[in-house]
Amino acid sequence: MSPAFAFVSFLPPSKPFHPWSRPVIRCSSPQAPNMDRRSAPNPPRRIVVVGGGVIGVCTAYFLTKRLSTASSPSDYHVTLVEQSAAVATAASGKAGGFLALDWCDGGPVQDLARASFVLHRSLAEELEGGRSYGYRPVTTLSVPISESGSPSSTRSTKDDLPAWVDGPGRTRQRARTIGTTENTAQVHPQLFTRALLDKAVRDFGLDVVVGRRVEAVNVDDEGRVKSVGIAGGGGGEEEVEAEAVVVAVGPWSASFGLLRNVFSVYGLKAHSIVLEPRKKDEITPHALFLSFSPKEGGPALDPEVYPRPTGEVYICGMSAREDIPDDPDQVLPNPESIRMLKRVANAVSTHLLEGEAQVKAEQACFLPCTDDGIPVIGQLPGIPGCYVATGHSCWGILNGPATGAAMAELILDGRSQMVNLDAFSPSRFVLTQKSR
Repeated sequence: MSPAFAFVSFLPPSKPFHPWSRPVIRCSSPQAPNMDRRSAPNPPRRIVVVGGGVIGVCTAYFLTKRLSTASSPSDYHVTLVEQSAAVATAASGKAGGFLALDWCDGGPVQDLARASFVLHRSLAEELEGGRSYGYRPVTTLSVPISESGSPSSTRSTKDDLPAWVDGPGRTRQRARTIGTTENTAQVHPQLFTRALLDKAVRDFGLDVVVGRRVEAVNVDDEGRVKSVGIAGGGGGEEEVEAEAVVVAVGPWSASFGLLRNVFSVYGLKAHSIVLEPRKKDEITPHALFLSFSPKEGGPALDPEVYPRPTGEVYICGMSAREDIPDDPDQVLPNPESIRMLKRVANAVSTHLLEGEAQVKAEQACFLPCTDDGIPVIGQLPGIPGCYVATGHSCWGILNGPATGAAMAELILDGRSQMVNLDAFSPSRFVLTQKSR
């Protein structure tokens, strides 16, 4: 492997983002790629991961960790490219970080989620996650909150509500325990993502390029990936050799024209606020899934409340499908959604009232979703060496480790042993199109 930070750039993006300026697939031959081509039998020696969110970072982490133990680690080179000025600035930096062992049971994501929950535990031991990125088991409650109802002045001895949930929205309906410290946990998503990146750079030789955009994935005459084109600081393009490319850019997958032609990924805009209570020591590790009835009536909302070991309280909700801006740094929260989340905070706890808690952040992010609700993980049909990992919706932080580990196995071994990726393959969209 190359020395740590041997290929790092902190240059700002070389040019503004435009709807018509999108990454492309370039082929040195006029022939179309062979859609039936299979992976090369030998593992790639030069790999580029596009995207510095949790999926891209986990993929780079497990690739470099595995290759660092190869017989000749210096023969391999892994580079992660992130167009923003730092990693984990979009959903991976603004998500809640909630983890659940079995909440995806019964669906196609079940095995991925279970494997990833276990991986989170082992990573927390390896990286001192409790200290470095707030990993901890939590008790998870379902809590009814009514903004206009009469608060319960007394509390049943069997009530599972922690003492800090003492706001005027508390009702006489009992809270229910829906997760225990055995099957639910949390991380601070941005700190988690950056801890993995730091470990991969420091100990496994990962190279990182930030502030620069991948403009193209180039293929040779046989349709195999040969390089990527990265925007240069002077407005030109730098070609970086690569035998394998992993595109892990979340809802921005559509900016790669070839991916857009195979499958659709849209963005679900989710809002959140981060509060710091004055009496932070009184906030216990209880994750709250609310059924919130606003005073003006209408359907109940389902915001979530996550106290963090940092002393902050994260509150999220108010999600809706919206158009995604070309530049991730242009994602701004809707003021009305932020006001509603503050109303939720006021109804839940006196510790979260204005004057009792400082507002640390008002933010929004886009969750990557697919039309069939299943992530896309695998090799793109017809372009050997071009892989994609996206579409994890609200479970990206949970499923990041298993996705990264499975992608590393797929790229280096030709198949994943940890999780069967057949259900996630992008080929499913091609087969669906052919059957119509």
